[in-house]
Amino acid sequence: MSETSFGPPRGMRDFYPEQMAVRNAIFAAWQQAALRFGFEPYDACVVENLDLLKRKGGEEIAAQLYTFKDKSERDLSLRAEMTPTLARMIVARESELAFPLKWFAIAQCFRYERMSRGRKREHYQWNLDIVGESSVAAEVEVVGAALHALETLGLGAGDIRVHASSRALLSDLMARVGIPRDHHAATFLALDKRGKIPDGELATLLRDNGLGPEHIEAAFRVLAIASLEDAAAMLGEDTPSIRQLRLFFSLLRSYGLADRVVFDIAVIRGLGYYTGIVFEAFDTARAFRAIFGGGRYDNLLGDLGGKPCTAVGLGFGDVVVAELLADRNRLPHPAAHRDMAVSFMEEPQREAALAFARQRRAEGVSVDLSLHPEKPKHFFGRVGKAGFRRAVYIGPDDIARGSVRIKSLADRAETESPLAG
Repeated sequence: MSETSFGPPRGMRDFYPEQMAVRNAIFAAWQQAALRFGFEPYDACVVENLDLLKRKGGEEIAAQLYTFKDKSERDLSLRAEMTPTLARMIVARESELAFPLKWFAIAQCFRYERMSRGRKREHYQWNLDIVGESSVAAEVEVVGAALHALETLGLGAGDIRVHASSRALLSDLMARVGIPRDHHAATFLALDKRGKIPDGELATLLRDNGLGPEHIEAAFRVLAIASLEDAAAMLGEDTPSIRQLRLFFSLLRSYGLADRVVFDIAVIRGLGYYTGIVFEAFDTARAFRAIFGGGRYDNLLGDLGGKPCTAVGLGFGDVVVAELLADRNRLPHPAAHRDMAVSFMEEPQREAALAFARQRRAEGVSVDLSLHPEKPKHFFGRVGKAGFRRAVYIGPDDIARGSVRIKSLADRAETESPLAG
């Protein structure tokens, strides 16, 4: 068997303890932020109906699904994102639910696509959604929760910037420069690739989507808009999309987040269901892919057969933020959770070691108890390499004395503690 055969499938990941320490820290920050901002947890099956994902994910995602048939020939897929599943769940029980909903999930998602830095074919994604709230305060709330999670991980104002725009604004601008509305969806999908492919290829995509030379030039002119003031000058301050963005930035100031979010007309989001304000977060140097992204989607529940209902969602993957933490030398270490190791010299000391470990565990201490007798040299070498903070080794003399020495492995300092009795 070749060495490479022991690795995971291409684009997938194994999580050894050191990777689990990072993943657990990210999950803990996500969960703490969600609960602190009043979101309720939910979850769903990782396998979804293919028809739902194809209808609601847009053309780009349809080619990236892990699809298969079950034994009854039903077309299924591993989920690529959580929003369509969330919409399905809400429609199934919408008469029983009290709106607005504030729900969150930490979901494993799968996309078969070309891999690059920050992009795997499998990742965990934190989803925050507020359903049934029309105020742009919902957008500010999910952005605020995401930034809170980043701060918990040690990434603050100097590390992260959120870029925000509006699908509605972009549509208004496209209409103002003469691009027909029936071409807007395809134009958004193409323009979302800007920065990922050369502008020449982008122009070819727009032409293939039916835009003439004058409309292609107009689309690039819209993307050159540098500020919300420039957009307002073209459309007028009383345009609903302008008013919504003005309110969005005003509320960000009230949240103390004005310095974290900037207007950026180029933020489009590739998924077809977004209808209003959209946003993406990047490291300030733009050295990595987007850390999180989301926006308002007002039609998805109605399109599934439910009652029309406005919604805002955010997706935050674990891959890019872990890479950013590594780049900033802020990764958590697995040893941070390895507090105390306890061992014993001979079988007669096993009972005392077990009693001591039980007592400390009952006090809330994390204790690794040796399962067989071992020599002191082996024990201290083992626990030092494993990164424990403290070590207790029990021999016959300790039993006779009725106490043990708790050794700090960082400075070799010792404290005396009575044996459990």
